[in-house]
Amino acid sequence: MNNPEIADLLIVGGGINGAGIARDAAGRGLKVVLCEQGDLGGATSSASSKLIHGGLRYLEYYEFRLVRESLAERETLLRTAPHIVWPLRFLLPHNELLRPAWMVRLGLFLYDHIGGARTLPGTRTVDLRRDPQGAPLKPELTRGFEYSDCWVEDSRLVVLNAMDAAARGAEVLVGTVCTHAKRVGAGTGSRWQVTLVDQATGAERSVTARILVNAAGPWVDQFLRTGIGRKSAQNLRLVKGSHIIVPRLYDGAHAYILQNDDKRVVFAIPYEHDYTLIGTTELAYDGDPGAPAIDKAEIDYLCTAVNRYLEKPVDPSDVVRTYSGVRPLFDDDAENPSKVTRDYVLEVETEHGNTPLLSVYGGKITTYRCLAEEALEKLEPHLRGLAPCWTDTAPLPGGDLGPGGFEGLLAELRQRHPYLPEALATRYARLYGSLSGHILEGVASLADLGEEFGAGLYEREAAYLVEHEWARTADDILWRRTKLDLVMPGAGRERLEAWLAERAAPEESALASAG
Repeated sequence: MNNPEIADLLIVGGGINGAGIARDAAGRGLKVVLCEQGDLGGATSSASSKLIHGGLRYLEYYEFRLVRESLAERETLLRTAPHIVWPLRFLLPHNELLRPAWMVRLGLFLYDHIGGARTLPGTRTVDLRRDPQGAPLKPELTRGFEYSDCWVEDSRLVVLNAMDAAARGAEVLVGTVCTHAKRVGAGTGSRWQVTLVDQATGAERSVTARILVNAAGPWVDQFLRTGIGRKSAQNLRLVKGSHIIVPRLYDGAHAYILQNDDKRVVFAIPYEHDYTLIGTTELAYDGDPGAPAIDKAEIDYLCTAVNRYLEKPVDPSDVVRTYSGVRPLFDDDAENPSKVTRDYVLEVETEHGNTPLLSVYGGKITTYRCLAEEALEKLEPHLRGLAPCWTDTAPLPGGDLGPGGFEGLLAELRQRHPYLPEALATRYARLYGSLSGHILEGVASLADLGEEFGAGLYEREAAYLVEHEWARTADDILWRRTKLDLVMPGAGRERLEAWLAERAAPEESALASAG
């Protein structure tokens, strides 16, 4: 099927959808090139609420198919990525002024049953006057409902998909923008001729591909206009979602899902041991997709939502970090941004039956794998001899934890490397799973890990992220790969940046000599 001179798929966009399609396609024997203008998962895919969930509130909008698929995928991801996806219990304090108890119970009954077989515990009713989970809440809240969903390291999910794609033969190019794509040739011999530009060096490269996949996320319409030359492309609805991070608000490993008076919900989620993550807002957005930022009104909105329920108030001055992302939703003409569908739409265009262009609209991180499968199903008529689906059972890199699961892996890691502090061993196991051994190969002491930049980040780990996970900047490492930015001293970040510059200098010199 493959010609070494021609890619089967050229994928524009290294978010979760682009990386997921690349992994699936490469595993089916296709020659794949993936280009991402910034960092993998550097925009929308790293700005989520970090949840693998069915979307309880989507039941109110009758999106039963989406919820069913999402709940089934929750189980799949628990099996295939258990190091970065784990169960999380949610408590929904009942506010009778917003939704009657019978409606909440009915919704949770459906949530427990429409997704098929499940391994997670079901819903239970909680007496908040007696249960410890009620302690942080205001005393007038006396009843709640507890149910299951999952947490995910969202940006790592993107990277792991890209790593698996590369291991199966895909070429992954970060910091590379697709500036132009045009159809060349005619009939069955027609192809896409694509120009790629390395943003660091300005070097241009031409790639020929049978199929072009536009998975550019918030830039999907912009790419159609500027990269391909389509005169009008208005299928996208951009919605900004912002989160705030504050010092830990309560004890316990559970999250709260809080009903707001605008019919939306706000999550309060344990985050990185010492913090609580609160989100999200939903606002129509027409700015630069690459530079969304929270505003004062959004911070006030999130604080006010939490303060309706928690006894200890949250003030905007408590916020230690914020992040915002732009969700590229398919425009279904809903007036309220909260009601715009989270389902995905895949649009395939051909010219005279050839040179397909697949554009990806919408979707949620939970269902990215299903989206990838459907994308290849739509493209199958143009790909002779396509191998069958495979990603529902194959672990993501590091996800083959063994019969002992995460706890067994952690125990083995600590036994083999007793010099590791418990917190560091746990962090390695959580981020890298069974791949932790690659970082620790030949290491017999902390000194063997090299320089410590701060916050438990050693040179050996940083080098692994550069060499195997396409990390190039301090933000790539400290925010999207590890979340250590929350605790890294300023001097540590500066030293890391200097170390990265020192590593990059010989490579840049070699490139200049070659040119």
